[in-house]
Amino acid sequence: MTRSGPRSVLVVGASSGIGLCVARALSERGDQLVLMARDQARLQYVADRLPGPAMVVAGDVTDAASVERAAAAAVTAYGRLDGAVTTAQTMAYGRVEDLPPEVLHELVDVAVGGTHHVARAVLPRFREAGGGNLVVVSSLLAEVAVPSMGGYCAAKWGQLGLVHALQAEIANERGIGVSLVLPGAVDTPIYRQAATYAGRLGSAPPPVVTPEAVAAACVRRLDRPRRRDHVGPANWPAVAGFRLVPAIYDRVASTLVDQVVLRGPESADDAGNVFAPVPHEEGVRGGWTPGGRLRDRLTGRARWRG
Repeated sequence: MTRSGPRSVLVVGASSGIGLCVARALSERGDQLVLMARDQARLQYVADRLPGPAMVVAGDVTDAASVERAAAAAVTAYGRLDGAVTTAQTMAYGRVEDLPPEVLHELVDVAVGGTHHVARAVLPRFREAGGGNLVVVSSLLAEVAVPSMGGYCAAKWGQLGLVHALQAEIANERGIGVSLVLPGAVDTPIYRQAATYAGRLGSAPPPVVTPEAVAAACVRRLDRPRRRDHVGPANWPAVAGFRLVPAIYDRVASTLVDQVVLRGPESADDAGNVFAPVPHEEGVRGGWTPGGRLRDRLTGRARWRG
């Protein structure tokens, strides 16, 4: 994005977590925004508290028509579309054989189908504007796999393949960029909003980075595209272990999932926010410390289990 002055950017998944941080960062630097997520009221609440112009288009990223409306709204409101960041994703815990098929299908549809819809909607408008950059927020779990998160891994691995193919397809187009941002654990509400079929709620595994750190990487990639950008100190060691010593990696990952990831309160099977938003649980942060402890909402003290 080399255009001087305010730029027009679509932010998908702007109602919570990383997407909300991206919207704040872009608005603070003067960009004009279109915000998209599933809940209209929550989106409007976010837009009303941004310092710059932001219009909202409620819709589900799995619905191509909704994404098309959001991209078209940017051109209508601001005259062009210069960039897009998509952070939308749901998550689920549970062994592969315990995960309901409809949950798996939804996870994959958000990651793969949603990214496809965004790309189809924004790339033609980038060309009309003379250039533009798409940033796709994926995950460390697009490059490694862990037990009891097979559905999420499948979604993110599929997204990775789709984006890599897209990057090759637009490689010779001047002024068009597609970047991947792959964070490890991030302090957002996603862990307690996730579906669970594992008997417990999930927790953020350390080291946990801030959503602001991931948002900053997204803003950098809007300005200077890069094929992939990992965010998190554990990412590259995890990828190296997964590729170089898979047997050892699998044993360590299984132990970490049991002792660290699935250490939340016991829970009956629950679809979380997979099929519908839970606006009252959305926000910038989830309350996780860098060491993966959850701060008590009343006292502010960190606690390991719960």
